[in-house]
Amino acid sequence: MPPVNPSARSDSPDPVRVTLAGVLGDALQRSRENHLATFIESEASPAIALFRAEHVCGNQEGDWYGEHAGKWLVAAARAARHAPASPLAASVRRVADFLVQRQDVDGYLGTYAPNRRFMCRQGPAPLTWDGAPAQRTWDIWVHSYLILGLLEAARAFGEPRYLEAARRIGDLCWRTFHTDKIPVTSLGNHHGLSATILIDPAMELYFASQEPRYLALARLILAEIEAAPALNLIAQILADTDAANLATGKAYQLCWNLVGIAKLGRATNDERLARAVRIAWQNIRDHHLTLGGGPWGGVAHRSREVFNPRPVFSPQGYVETCSTLAWIQLNRELLRQTGEAQFAEEIEKSAYNDLLGAQAPNGDNWCYYSFPNGRRVFTTYWRCCKSSGPMALEELPLSAYSVSADGSIAVNLYGASDAALAHPAAGSVRVRQETEYPFAGSVRIHVSPERPAPFALRLRVPVWAERFSVAVNGTPHVTPPPAAGFLTLERVWTPGDIVAVEMEMPPRVHRRTNRNIQESRAPDGSPIAQEVLHFDYAAVTRGPLVYASALIDGFKTEETLRLPDPPRIETLPPPDGSSAPALRLELGYRAPLILQPYFEAGGRRDRTWRLTWFSLAPD
Repeated sequence: MPPVNPSARSDSPDPVRVTLAGVLGDALQRSRENHLATFIESEASPAIALFRAEHVCGNQEGDWYGEHAGKWLVAAARAARHAPASPLAASVRRVADFLVQRQDVDGYLGTYAPNRRFMCRQGPAPLTWDGAPAQRTWDIWVHSYLILGLLEAARAFGEPRYLEAARRIGDLCWRTFHTDKIPVTSLGNHHGLSATILIDPAMELYFASQEPRYLALARLILAEIEAAPALNLIAQILADTDAANLATGKAYQLCWNLVGIAKLGRATNDERLARAVRIAWQNIRDHHLTLGGGPWGGVAHRSREVFNPRPVFSPQGYVETCSTLAWIQLNRELLRQTGEAQFAEEIEKSAYNDLLGAQAPNGDNWCYYSFPNGRRVFTTYWRCCKSSGPMALEELPLSAYSVSADGSIAVNLYGASDAALAHPAAGSVRVRQETEYPFAGSVRIHVSPERPAPFALRLRVPVWAERFSVAVNGTPHVTPPPAAGFLTLERVWTPGDIVAVEMEMPPRVHRRTNRNIQESRAPDGSPIAQEVLHFDYAAVTRGPLVYASALIDGFKTEETLRLPDPPRIETLPPPDGSSAPALRLELGYRAPLILQPYFEAGGRRDRTWRLTWFSLAPD
């Protein structure tokens, strides 16, 4: 893997200056109005009442429910920047002020009784499959999200006391792990992965304060990761160990650790860390994602949330919405570091499919788990994914555009949007997309710099686009686009310039196989291999969207198909109540199957079914 190219690093725009419309904008707005504004409103809300002294003093549960406070603060503070006078903004201030007031003098800001806090050394741990600590604890996990939430509130409102509260947590962690020598890895399950995620908020503290102690804290955590035999992530990744075999293969925690390691590599220009993160990313992308871009697994495991071994494929695999959040965050960090289109591609795929597919239609609830083939089940109040989904949505305005150090502007995500981007030569550059994407491939991009200036506009060429053409102010751009990556338009841009993009998005058939090969050796030592299981599957995409059916014939959860060669798939007008074209899969021997985008297939209501993968008849 090539090292990170510092000149390609780009800055995410101020989220206040990016407004998403279309499908993603609707999802964001519904999340803000119907979830963020109601899930937590004040210190009396159940997720914040956990921090009251009367609860904390007797809490021996070792639970993770305090994470909702930090997750909500991250998402709600970002949303509040768009409406600083809104009731949501007032709620963010009120909750952040309450938490600051509740923080102990030593910096502790959790929900545990004194004898259960992360500053207390754990005893010997029993032998368990997930390397759980002696006493159940998610205290570091909760404080990690509190650091991120307080930092986001400080950015939103410019309040130093929120930054100082986050720093007090960081300082307490430094004293606990550096001075008192309590191992970080002893404070989280999955052999410590649930605690070593602290490496990410430690780096965010360093970026926010430039205090070297927080960089040292991140390095200390990495040293423990590398010293723990059950983890040793960097060496294992560089030795091509599959993600399923890194610790327990826990998707959420592993991706979040990689986010922090990537940031540490960025801050220290450590090529080894950058290379390891890229290798792990490649492994996850190639072997451990659904067609809709969500990390998945859980088949025949003791946990629903760990990656499957590489050969295992099952349409009933689990996608935890929290894992989709961490995957999007990892791709955003790598996009920031490298400016490479493949990371934007992954964000867009995850956003339009597995992320939207987990959200309730009015934005007030989320699926804990989604399945390529399975039933929507919206979760209960306390489940983690209820706060991870809104966090993931708030990542998208930060990912839609970027400005590189050389002044080039990248259009990373397609979809109706409006952005005002700070530019070194042009002042403010307004970039506005008019489009029905992801349902159609025509995009009109209005580029209006504050003053005329030369710079490059980089347009992502999706990997699925069979034809990608561009015209500037009506004049076709004659340079052939790359097969994937960015098409670069270099010119002097003036107010009123319009870039017209056309992308062909014909339906495409994807095939996967679930197979098992029994391997052994004969008496003479020669290898023996016999395939003992083989099932073939097919699925359909159009553009960035995965398509799926509802229950087949109104009641079947599975159907084996004899697929024509070549497949016959017709694009239909959107059905009533949808803006997305439907697809008709003609089979010849039975009635055709009607497919809709995965995120709305079967209706977006609770308990409805959607089927992405269809079993194929044996040869």
